[in-house]
Amino acid sequence: MEPVETLETILAFRNDTELSFQALEDVVSQRNQRRSLTLRFPMGKAAEMIGRSSESIREAEASGRLPQPELSATNRRVGYTLPEVNNMRRVFGTLPWRSETDEPVILSVQNFKGGVGKSTIAVHTAHYLALKGYRVLLVDCDPQGSSTSLMGINPDVDLGSSETLYPYLRRDYEDLSYAIRPTHWEGLDLIPANLDLFSSEYEMAVLLKDNPIHFDWLRDGIERAAQNYDVVILDSPPALGFISLSVLRAANALLIPTLPSNVDLFSTRKFISMMTDVLEQLSSLPRERTYKFLRVVISRGSDTKTSHGEMSHFMEETWGRRMMRAQLKDSAEIDNAGMLLKSVYEIGQPTASRQTWTRCMSYLDAYGKELELLIRKTWPSHYESLEQAGLL
Repeated sequence: MEPVETLETILAFRNDTELSFQALEDVVSQRNQRRSLTLRFPMGKAAEMIGRSSESIREAEASGRLPQPELSATNRRVGYTLPEVNNMRRVFGTLPWRSETDEPVILSVQNFKGGVGKSTIAVHTAHYLALKGYRVLLVDCDPQGSSTSLMGINPDVDLGSSETLYPYLRRDYEDLSYAIRPTHWEGLDLIPANLDLFSSEYEMAVLLKDNPIHFDWLRDGIERAAQNYDVVILDSPPALGFISLSVLRAANALLIPTLPSNVDLFSTRKFISMMTDVLEQLSSLPRERTYKFLRVVISRGSDTKTSHGEMSHFMEETWGRRMMRAQLKDSAEIDNAGMLLKSVYEIGQPTASRQTWTRCMSYLDAYGKELELLIRKTWPSHYESLEQAGLL
């Protein structure tokens, strides 16, 4: 017979949980304090990344245009860091930045249902674009702080409420510069989140009662901050509340992740319906909200499950061009990276088998490449190069 759970035993259960998690948080916090990006790219990969030949890199190093490469004790190149790759891009003029006349893309990863991989997608997207040389701002709008954790910050230990969106949403600041922090990824900055952000849901409800213009307060701050970046990624909370609605108004591009199952399909259908209703209700606000693109992406699909294939086909028939062709498949590599509070890109090598890692990277890169093309198609300064490549 199961023992009866009393308040006393439940309190003991809570205390045991807190002690265990405190020990885990201490380990994670110490690990994150030493966190740095250790990725090294061999000559061939670096040449591919910058869009030049290996010979061009060697010639630039020999002529002094690039610094001499770091060598090992056996006089072999140890590989290039991301900052070194980006310096090569500057020297060769291949940085992919938008021009000053192009509008930055503010991409919301959004679905009111939890468990669809929003934070995983947001962080992998940020890392993919940073590796490509773009200037990226990742904004964690979810009080759970999952993206913040994946970027090496413990939301409950390393952050105060004054370091998140919360002070801005309560009008303590006129812009978001106070909350933007550099990360260990060159070109990628972060506005973190923690549970204190949840308080804004209640506080803002009072302000919105008589003045719905407050829905655009986040939009104002994000648009000002975005001028220093090519892409801003908003990781939205899995709820229909003030923050989620503000994110809808702040974004100019939407990415809706969904799992290939009946339950998630119907949930996504409901999200699209509710999203449309909200946008109609907010359409009376002074500035019109349009989106450069809207895409649905399948998350955690499996090639071995017949039902996933059938659901994917149904989604493609239903949403047509708004479905991303690439899918973010279920993978042990993503799960293992998540356990280490990292992305697959950050780990940079297999945690399971080489075959599993290669397959996972192919899925991630295909998704990143497709999204990158959508982004570049919004920038007139990229039209010529896209036309030459037959992509426009």
